Amino acid sequence: MAEQFEFGLYTFGELTPDPQTGRAIGARQRIADIVAAAKLADSAGIDVFAVGEHHRLDMAVSATPVVLAAIAASTRSIRLASAVTILSTADPVRVFQDFATVDLISGGRAEIIVGRGAFTESFPLFGYDLADYDEVFAEKLELLLQLNDAERVTWQGRFRSPLNDAEISPRPAQRRLPIWVGTGGTPASVARAGALGLPLALANISLPPAQLAPLAALYRDAGAKAGHAAENLNISIATHMHIAKDSQDAMRTFYPHYAGYFHHHAATQYRAREITPADHERLAAPQGPLFVGSPQQIIDKILYERELFGHQRFLAQIDIGGLPFASVARVIELFATEVAPAVRRQIG
Repeated sequence: MAEQFEFGLYTFGELTPDPQTGRAIGARQRIADIVAAAKLADSAGIDVFAVGEHHRLDMAVSATPVVLAAIAASTRSIRLASAVTILSTADPVRVFQDFATVDLISGGRAEIIVGRGAFTESFPLFGYDLADYDEVFAEKLELLLQLNDAERVTWQGRFRSPLNDAEISPRPAQRRLPIWVGTGGTPASVARAGALGLPLALANISLPPAQLAPLAALYRDAGAKAGHAAENLNISIATHMHIAKDSQDAMRTFYPHYAGYFHHHAATQYRAREITPADHERLAAPQGPLFVGSPQQIIDKILYERELFGHQRFLAQIDIGGLPFASVARVIELFATEVAPAVRRQIG
């Protein structure tokens, strides 16, 4: 029996000025484009569509479940996820309720990818101390898992008021919501996901994939030591992607949008940098993390990473840097009709 391999898209809904005109679309149009992209992905047979959470004026989405509910109402089969839910600065009860509601609206298609977040603006916004960055996440994840397991929960911790036989409603359409742990490659987070038996969503936009490959073994080893079955220890790999029929056209078209994305949205982050054409070429090399090129080049890179990680899901962010919606739609078409079928044939 062939192993299932899933293909997905994710978006942060950033508001990047167009590199030619210098103008950015507004949040209303950006959200409309996100919903339209999800509908197109659904009709094309893409498996997953994920939406990120940020709390800053250069990003259009802070209320991820609201956007996912809008998508749920206008799609039929695509799975709907967060990418990520910043659990450290959210109430796990509200997170569960929101995604259970999305699950009911969608007929059982909701997932949660929880993480600590690479951007930290939500900590002061919601009154949390960055000194508690990891401890608060671990505690809230523990609570979220209990909420997912039972209709009534009794619980006590440091960062939230206790629950005493609390009714947790509504219950999702699925028996349990799939909960993934999202990380950029922190070994402790990877090991935590394995020990808890939760699927791992690993995002990589800057490092050679081979450098992160040992994390897959760390994850599976931690899961095995905790007694979890190997078939339940799934991995998703996420990155940036652009596809065109001609590889040079893909590189030429994508570069100004890719560079603009980092210039406008990572300028205050610890990993911020200006992307030069040489950087772009290096990152998009056959064994680099950036997926830019012809359909065959994308196929080859997915299969290369499959050998490294043995993952079950590939997620791509394609709508970055003010890329026009028509170009996003073309990438979705090539991804669904040329890349995904070829990779499935190879894996099957």
